[in-house]
Amino acid sequence: MRILFAGSPAIAVPSLMALSQMESSGRGPSSSPLDIRLAGVLTNPDSVQGRKGALIPTEVSVAANALSTERAGKGLPLVAQLKYDKLGSSAREEIASLNCDLLVCFAYGRIFGPKFLSLFPMGGINIHPSLLPLFRGPSPIAAAILSGDLETGISIQTIAAEMDAGDILAQEKIPLNGRETSASLNEIVAVKSAEMLKSLISGLAQGSVQPRPQTGEAVYCTAITKEQGRLDWNLGARIIDSKVRAYNPWPLCHTRWKDEDIYIYEGSIFDKIVLQETGSNKKQNVPGLVLGIDRDNGILIQTGDGVYAVSRVQRQAKKVMDWKAFLNGARDFIGSILE
Repeated sequence: MRILFAGSPAIAVPSLMALSQMESSGRGPSSSPLDIRLAGVLTNPDSVQGRKGALIPTEVSVAANALSTERAGKGLPLVAQLKYDKLGSSAREEIASLNCDLLVCFAYGRIFGPKFLSLFPMGGINIHPSLLPLFRGPSPIAAAILSGDLETGISIQTIAAEMDAGDILAQEKIPLNGRETSASLNEIVAVKSAEMLKSLISGLAQGSVQPRPQTGEAVYCTAITKEQGRLDWNLGARIIDSKVRAYNPWPLCHTRWKDEDIYIYEGSIFDKIVLQETGSNKKQNVPGLVLGIDRDNGILIQTGDGVYAVSRVQRQAKKVMDWKAFLNGARDFIGSILE
């Protein structure tokens, strides 16, 4: 079975490595003989970043380069690395020359058309970090956190014409404790997805996988924009807490203080009674008012419903710091009103 792997961000790297490890060992998770070949890696083109306009490759591209060195040391054939602006006729022609049987996709970031999918006799499979049909779309991890769900999961599905609507090949639940960030949940999903993929590839090779249609009402999520990170202190503390966790590591929740943005990396709902020694009760109820501090939880900020405690922050062009270090350089922060 010759495989083309398509992916771009760091969450997909463990799955890429898992496929190469399976080829190297010649065995699946159950130690049964397995004949697979990682024939190519499809990832997005390098992007221009920074003031100097440096070209930065995707995390999958970086991993694929390292993998080529590792495979050369083991005497394994090199893996073709492919980067296209469009999956047009020239791209399809080059990919067709790899004679791949199966397309494995995880967060590649582009839509595959019928002509492209026709290049693979076994079709394509896609790893999606949600319990489909829940949260079809580009931001399922953040969506689960924003919704306050008690669990999320990983679905491996066939690639269909409609986005994330393919048959389920494998699915696993992940319990949530309400303190996850998108960053921490990404790490969990990355590791679990790789293990699920190894088991599924073995099953596909043995012909033991039984696809099942998705059942239930589909729920969709949309791409996250930078503007969504702007905090509205009129919202309740619980909603703000969900946003801070969902938008870490990007776009990060931020608020305006004086003439600069303050980025909030970590915080929590403050469930104790707050006594504001200065100012009237009317002022204390103003959303965005910095009430004071709690030595265990951080800087206390009034919201539209409850108090939110900020523990790790970042000023513009500064390093991330804990709340104590931040206040050392912003002594007039307490008592101000954030926008």
